[in-house]
Parts: sequence; structure tokens; C-alpha cells
Amino acid sequence: MNTTDTILLVGHGSREASGNQEILAFAAQWRVRRPDWRIEVCFIEFAPPSLHDGLLAAAQGARRVLVLPLILNAAGHVKMEIPEAIEHARAHAPQVEFLYAPHLSACDPILSILKRRLRQAMSALDMPDPTTTGVVLLGRGSSDRAANGDMAKMARWLQEAGDHEIVDLAFTGITFPRLERVVQRQALIGMKQIVVLPYYLYTGTLMQRIHRQVEHLRQQYPQLRFVCGTHFGLEPEIFALLEQRVTDLQAGTPESKMACDGCSFREIAHDMGHGHSHEHTHAAPAVVQLHGTLEGALA
Repeated sequence: MNTTDTILLVGHGSREASGNQEILAFAAQWRVRRPDWRIEVCFIEFAPPSLHDGLLAAAQGARRVLVLPLILNAAGHVKMEIPEAIEHARAHAPQVEFLYAPHLSACDPILSILKRRLRQAMSALDMPDPTTTGVVLLGRGSSDRAANGDMAKMARWLQEAGDHEIVDLAFTGITFPRLERVVQRQALIGMKQIVVLPYYLYTGTLMQRIHRQVEHLRQQYPQLRFVCGTHFGLEPEIFALLEQRVTDLQAGTPESKMACDGCSFREIAHDMGHGHSHEHTHAAPAVVQLHGTLEGALA
């Protein structure tokens, strides 16, 4: 690796200190795996160093800063806040090149983690029968439909990878359905056991809430057997994904950079109070609708 490159790992940040410590532990383990890499960490919120401080610190003594979001789904933080902070850093460190990699996204390595977690959960059941065991993929939820759509994709992939007839999607907030309603539906159609798979990278207040919810559901549905998985943590697939991001950025591989980096429509959307959508990069009707609205605002 070029010794003038700095890798900046961007975590979300949590009000729960243990969640932030896990990200720092991840970075420490990654440094052991890659002792020739300069790897730094910052957080979008709730923990220091902040995103702005982290970017400027990473730029010190560097020719390039490779910004890697340690985030599963692309919503406002990935599409708006990180690119805006990078623009701010570029203005304050014009001699440094900032390259912004995509988030982890819905992909086969993440599917491998989910499949392994599902196997572990099934082995904890007295009757590990997939035909009578419902699965619930439980994520944070977002106002960004593309982020929710990525989770729906993973739920479908997980169902197609095994023998479970039901792999449902639920969210802890912002959007629907919620876990309690999905469990109610699975109980009504005759599931005897339910596996809850959290779609989270690290622990925090939401993971604690999930475990409380599952305990409440055990009391509410004593006829069902529940198994609740854990967040992903220090999985080898996460390290491998990030290392591939670094390799792709350094090689200038097509689509190695996050599409929102340098997107003028992101800035306009922010000023207008809209969430930023990247449908304009993929779908022609969205181009007309989004760009027409934004261009009208500039007229």
C-alpha cells in the first residue's frame, strides 16, 4: 500500500459506549491484519473524533485519504452527511485527494454472515425444522426506500439459500412492519419457532432494545420457541469487504467510488430539505422527476 494513503473508517457512533468500543476494536484488529496500512477511525455522531475532525486528522501527512463507511445501508448519513463532510475537508486540505468508497451494501459476503447466524440459531433449537421455523431479519429502518430495499433483498436471498418457507422483514423504527406484528403473523400461520436475526454491525442501545423485545415476546407467546441472534461484529467477511474497497479505490476500478461523492444534486436536495436519492443515476424516469424539480428550483 502507498505509505502516503490513509484509510479512514467511518462508524455511525452510538450513545452506548460499548458499541463505539467495538468499532475501535475492529480497527485495532484490522491494523494487526494490515500492519503496513495507516488506519484511522471517526464517528458520524455520538462519539469522538467527529467526522469533520477525523477527515482533517487523516489528511495530515497523507497524499490520499480513502474514506470507508462502516455502514450496512445507504441512507442520509452515507448519501448526504459523509459527502458534505468530505467537501468541507477538500476545501481545508486542497493538497489531499479524498476518495469515498461505497457502504457495505447488500452482497454475498453479508449473505454468508446471515446464513452462518441462521445455522447457529437453528442448532440452538430442540426441533431444528426449517418448515416450522419462521425467520425475521430485523434492521434499523430508514426513511430512504433504497436502504429498506437492500434489506428486503437480503431477506429474499436468505430465503432462497435455504429451506425456510418464511423469511420476513421487520424494523425497529422509522418504517414498518415492526417485529411484534411480524411475529403475530408468523404465529397465526402456524410457525412453532421463530429466529430473529438482527441486521446490525455493532452493539448499542438498539441491540439492547431488541433483546428486551424478544424476551417480551417469549412471555407473550409461550407456545413459541424464540432464538435471537447477535450483531455481526468482527466477522471475516467485513474485513474482506473493506479490504476489497481499499484495493478498488487504489486501482481506480470503475464504480469503486460512492456515487454521491461530488454529486451536485445532493447539495441542492439538501438545501431544499429533501432526502437525496440516487435513482437519477440508474433510472430514466427518476432523472426527469428529480432533476426537473431541482432545476426548477434553480430557475
